Amino acid sequence: MEKRYNMNAAPTVETRPVVKPGEFVFAAAHLDHGHVYGQCNGLIAAGGTLKWIYDPQPERVADFVKAFPQAKVARSLDEILDDPEVQLVAAAAIPNERGPIGCRVMRGGKHYYTDKAPFTTLAQLEEARVVARETGRKYMVFYGERTHVECGVYAGDLVQGGAIGRVIQVLGLGPHRLSKAIRPAWFFNKEQYGGILCDIASHQFDQYLFYSGATDGTVASSAVGNFANSDTPELEDFGECSIIGDNGTSSYIRVDWFTPAGLKDSFGDGRTIILGTKGYIELRKYTDVARKTQINNLILVDEKGEHFMNVSGKIGLRFDGDLILDCLNRTENAMTQAHAFKAAELALKAQAAARVIAGPAAA
Repeated sequence: MEKRYNMNAAPTVETRPVVKPGEFVFAAAHLDHGHVYGQCNGLIAAGGTLKWIYDPQPERVADFVKAFPQAKVARSLDEILDDPEVQLVAAAAIPNERGPIGCRVMRGGKHYYTDKAPFTTLAQLEEARVVARETGRKYMVFYGERTHVECGVYAGDLVQGGAIGRVIQVLGLGPHRLSKAIRPAWFFNKEQYGGILCDIASHQFDQYLFYSGATDGTVASSAVGNFANSDTPELEDFGECSIIGDNGTSSYIRVDWFTPAGLKDSFGDGRTIILGTKGYIELRKYTDVARKTQINNLILVDEKGEHFMNVSGKIGLRFDGDLILDCLNRTENAMTQAHAFKAAELALKAQAAARVIAGPAAA
């Protein structure tokens, strides 16, 4: 029997409120992916006030209201955009709709906080760049495998503090559980989800840029394939990519939909390894196989020795609070707009360049 993983799972981590109730009002719209629960949890924990919910499907709205009963149900996205109190719209639409919705939100005078992948085409990305520049509004992305994981946050502190010297390479592994029976139809339509490197690997491109300090990169090689899902031929169940950064660093990224049923309580054994000139860091983010303390484990090996740390509940999350303050103060402490767009650009270029190594298109 296939083990199912709850797409709407949204772990909460204590976050320091940065505003008082009512000082930062936001809405949630287009609830196609469960990541929007995590987006809203983070903003609320940081002091944000969720005022509105909108989705064209009443069933999704009903589920969302159960989780966030304080919010009112809007009749349309326009009703949200017409409310002068609303400062930001959080959304997790079908991937190929995220770019156009974001441009509409920014033109409506609101900041936009979308689930990854933020775009499925380079044309959508370029339009968003233009609209963000013209409106002065933010187009932020939920790269939650870094921003909503405590060991990911702490790894950034260690790297920036020089704990492993100068970063040379970032290895990003993003296996996921397919849970095929509960996936919506768009999940198997490549035009809608964009391809595996565009979609789930966007997390790894974000992590590479953040930990390495690179501001751009070149796709050295990339490949995708459908190895085990011939009944859904447009699904790519495997993807890999090698990147060379503009600062001489490199990255290898591998993502897949092959998490086996025997792995407990996790969508996948996601890992990041950061190699530096004076040591390395390994993140075992969502599980640590056969270990009692399974999540948020960080391993640091440096010139002084070997260090194992479990940081659950010890670091907290900062992204959402920083994002709120960035929106209010026109700063860029949570994530620069250039970074959000560049991670998406690299994912899109890797997807476009990918060789098909298995499946119908490889024949």
